[in-house]
Amino acid sequence: MGELPRLHTPVATVAAITPGDLMTRLYIIADDSMLGRESGTIGNVKVTDYVAREMARLGLRPAGDDGTFFQTVPVVIAHIDSSRPLTVEGTVLALGADVIPFPAGSAGRALPFGATTRSLDGARAVYGGQLGGTMIDPRDAAGRLVVFTVPVGANGRRDWRFYMLGSLTRYAGASGIAVVVLDVLPPAMLRRLRAPATRPRADNASGSAPIALLVSPTSAERLLGVRSLDGLAAGAEGRVVTGTIGFIETPAPFPSRNVVGILPGADAALRGQYVAIGAHNDHVGIAPRALDHDSVLANNMVVRRQGVQDTVRVPTSFEAARIAILRDSLTRVHGGARRDSIHNGADDDGSGTVAMLEIAQRFAGAPRPRRSLLFVSHTGEEKGLWGSEWFTDHPTVPLDSIVAQLNMDMVGRGKATDIMGRGPNNVQLIGPRRLSTQLGDLIDSVNATRVPRMDIDGSFDTNGHPLNRYCRSDHYMYARYGIPITYYSLGYHTDYHQVTDEPQYIDYEHLARIAVFVGDIGEAIANRPQRLVVDKPRPDPTGGCRQ
Repeated sequence: MGELPRLHTPVATVAAITPGDLMTRLYIIADDSMLGRESGTIGNVKVTDYVAREMARLGLRPAGDDGTFFQTVPVVIAHIDSSRPLTVEGTVLALGADVIPFPAGSAGRALPFGATTRSLDGARAVYGGQLGGTMIDPRDAAGRLVVFTVPVGANGRRDWRFYMLGSLTRYAGASGIAVVVLDVLPPAMLRRLRAPATRPRADNASGSAPIALLVSPTSAERLLGVRSLDGLAAGAEGRVVTGTIGFIETPAPFPSRNVVGILPGADAALRGQYVAIGAHNDHVGIAPRALDHDSVLANNMVVRRQGVQDTVRVPTSFEAARIAILRDSLTRVHGGARRDSIHNGADDDGSGTVAMLEIAQRFAGAPRPRRSLLFVSHTGEEKGLWGSEWFTDHPTVPLDSIVAQLNMDMVGRGKATDIMGRGPNNVQLIGPRRLSTQLGDLIDSVNATRVPRMDIDGSFDTNGHPLNRYCRSDHYMYARYGIPITYYSLGYHTDYHQVTDEPQYIDYEHLARIAVFVGDIGEAIANRPQRLVVDKPRPDPTGGCRQ
């Protein structure tokens, strides 16, 4: 596979969007010194410092907290409080084994309302039904611990991905929500749920909010006083529970920060409206152990073409032989083996971050569009959309002044050798007409004037798409408030969430074309006489998301 050198000497950037500028920026923020940029770590502090310095250098106006470029998401470390047992008419349910409280805010809007600590004294359990099926009326859940089961998936097992089955927020009057999934969760997820969780401090952590619990089938049977959950009717009453359950919180050692800057518009009448352009600055940090870079790369080229998106499996004997040949060839080209533990995140989402900065520099050095441009570098996307959720819940400009949001995530690959590569002008678009027909029409009209035109792939935008990508990146946190969005991407590849996602594998020419395209669309929106009309149904801002 073709690749650039591992190291690159930075050069001064220019006003235009160029492959060279993108390369200079990306080799900086995807360097090992950034330690994988995980939110709530020193690596993420380093990259947000860099983005803020660049915004200041370009002349953007700070739009974070207290006159700075930073908007800090309050992050805590939450430990399960094991000192307070939960009992069901005298039977103790073991925390971590029978019951695991689910930290509010730890997975975006999976269970968005869980309290930090909640007394369940005197609450009666009730069977809420099967998620996505027959479920009890929310009025019958008030003050109760509502136990839900999950349906069987295509693999014949109960589907632990309960958060994709619809919103539970209408049960906000319950004392708690319990979902029966502990026995089918992947082992790695169980380990994460039992370990201390770094997450944003919950706005709704008061004792009046429901506590979210994950429980085993045995625990659910004890709660409901039955021998089996099979055939149980929604609304069946169970036993009374006793105890206070939740988390002990301590401040995280490092902040998790959005970086926000404004380029004021040229039209005084429209300057108070904003076209938001964003990407996420974080990645997934450092691997638990060092891996051989070329072994990972060779293995994924054969059996894991979409990186972590594909299930790990044992190669066949033929595949193993091919992997060995590829690994040895790569190691010879690279001048020897290299152990690697840092997830550099060059494409995810270093590519979107540098494209955002290049778009900012382009307009900082050119005639301004009529509306203002709002550049938001989001933290915590990899953790569950922390930064974009925090920004839209605590906006630093009036939320209704944002006329559109353009989100770039993984826009640096797409070569013919990549799994989703479709040529040098390909771009995947998600969401352009989900809220505003005019936004989709505008994108098409901008594209029609280009030579050559961008090859737009809308296949990932279909309703019910199994990858559910409309709900999985920062744009959705804007869309839930009725702000028209478009998500720009080139999709998954062999290095997705792997230690091999490094800047030498990026297609900078392609990345530059996408950055110019997004900049042109932003400019066209900003120069419209009227703001985009929202002519599609608006989501419930506190509800779940399913594409």
